[in-house]
Amino acid sequence: MTYRQVYKVTDNTLVITLPYGFKDKQVVVTIDDMAGGVKDKMTLMKQAAQDPLYLADLNEVNEDFKNIDHETL
Repeated sequence: MTYRQVYKVTDNTLVITLPYGFKDKQVVVTIDDMAGGVKDKMTLMKQAAQDPLYLADLNEVNEDFKNIDHETL
């Protein structure tokens, strides 16, 4: 079972109340600072739009699927 929730940290303390399904289970807690997440991703996407290898891969995938794009399920 996976439980994902975004929390605001105050006073360097975080208290998490888990759903009942986690009772008596061993869990892994990963702390991810999301401060620059969206900004960093936008920068990476802008770089990818200029990356020749990425663009070549994208074109190759488009070529693979161009003949079936018009098909419906």
